[in-house]
Amino acid sequence: MAASLPQSLYRSDQVKRGERKIASDLGVEMYDLMERAGLAAFGLLRLRWPEAKKILITCGSGNNGGDGYVIGRLALEAGLHVVLWSARDPETLMGDVRTAKQAFVAQGGAILSAELPSGPFDVIVDALFGTGLSRSVKGKYRDAIDYINASLLPVLAIDIPSGLHADTGCVFGRAIKADCTITFVALKQGLFTGKAADHCGHIVFDGLGIYEAFEAHIPTSVTLLGAQRLKNLQPVRQISVHKGQCGRLLCIGGQQGMGGAIILCGQAALRTGAGLVALLTDKTHINAVLARQPELMIRQWRKEDGVQALSSVIHWADVLALGPGLGQSAWARTLFDAALASQLPMVVDADALNLLSQFPHHYDHWVLTPHPGEAARLLDLTVEEIERDRFSAVKEIHNRYGGVVVLKGAGTIVYDGTHCSVIHAGNPGMASGGMGDVLTGVIASCLAQTQSAKEAARFGTLLHSYAADIAAQNGMRGLLASDLLPLLGNNIE
Repeated sequence: MAASLPQSLYRSDQVKRGERKIASDLGVEMYDLMERAGLAAFGLLRLRWPEAKKILITCGSGNNGGDGYVIGRLALEAGLHVVLWSARDPETLMGDVRTAKQAFVAQGGAILSAELPSGPFDVIVDALFGTGLSRSVKGKYRDAIDYINASLLPVLAIDIPSGLHADTGCVFGRAIKADCTITFVALKQGLFTGKAADHCGHIVFDGLGIYEAFEAHIPTSVTLLGAQRLKNLQPVRQISVHKGQCGRLLCIGGQQGMGGAIILCGQAALRTGAGLVALLTDKTHINAVLARQPELMIRQWRKEDGVQALSSVIHWADVLALGPGLGQSAWARTLFDAALASQLPMVVDADALNLLSQFPHHYDHWVLTPHPGEAARLLDLTVEEIERDRFSAVKEIHNRYGGVVVLKGAGTIVYDGTHCSVIHAGNPGMASGGMGDVLTGVIASCLAQTQSAKEAARFGTLLHSYAADIAAQNGMRGLLASDLLPLLGNNIE
């Protein structure tokens, strides 16, 4: 059983085809893989709930259900009390699942298939659906999921919580809410984004002895980025460096009354290592900027100064951060148009994304950072449609608007046109105002230092979530965006 998670993520069809090919190449029978999966799951159950004596196992008709029968047999051998319920008439089972069922019965196991059994139980094993589910859950399966979730008992999900889509992380009407999910052979991409965070609990991986060969022969374009990757992704800074080599960043936004957003953006940029950071914002915010962060410079522009003067102000910078607190007024539209006309590398967020949805533009040298609502406006879809398939959404935003796209949310996805990176960090405490403004500053700062939108987006997004996890160690409720600022420049071990 792997102590840490691999970095490669796969679609369910890749895993299904790949495991058969690799098992065949290695001379491993598919039933042997089922036995290995059951053994790994039962070992985890005993490790995580050592006091458990009475176990309810819910099985479907596929190989996932076969894993459940193996777990049941092993539990009986260990002297535990096992109640196994099948959503399907056990007499209709075929292939390896039937073999696993027969071994369970031979060990003295009984199978219930009518009413769901009453407790009490110590642990429930969810082996209803595997990764092949592609439609809404109905009938006895729906009733079983409702029953398990209502029980409030600890739940171990086998391979994937039943009702969750293995490729997208969306829920087919309802899904098991597991305390722990053990997944096999290779990691499924849907376990790490969208609604999956509400259903998977702690994720454990076991490659069943074939993962090394699987990864070597089955290519993927999706990577899981966790905190252990930070050190390798962070921009390298030479000992002899000076501020002029760390980039000049201009943060544009903060209409009257929205100065906090652009100040947070600028502060985050400073904390992440940009050499020089200036704000182009409403004049009413100047005193607040100087009081809050004297290292931030102010660049002023008035409408009567003209567009040429605005262009001169903007071209002081190497990189732009456009959008925090920008608004959608005539003032905002002028700044938005001037920024796009500059052809400078930039990070675009907040109201700049809303303006972009109204005035579409394709550009290769920017990073777009929409949350699901902004993504919906960019694609003229609903938020529900975005969340239904976040991988497709992030790719379509790139296709229409170019650049690198960061689709925020649980399991943020970074897409650069060829490769998706899923951020395996962050917490619910980040659901507060200003977090996106800080992220914009972090990515823009990294862009100013590296001149690589891909590198800046991946490292900046991961660093932001990692800092939030550190800040939340004393509690997530009430976590503020400004709590992240002193953590952004910490040494990464």
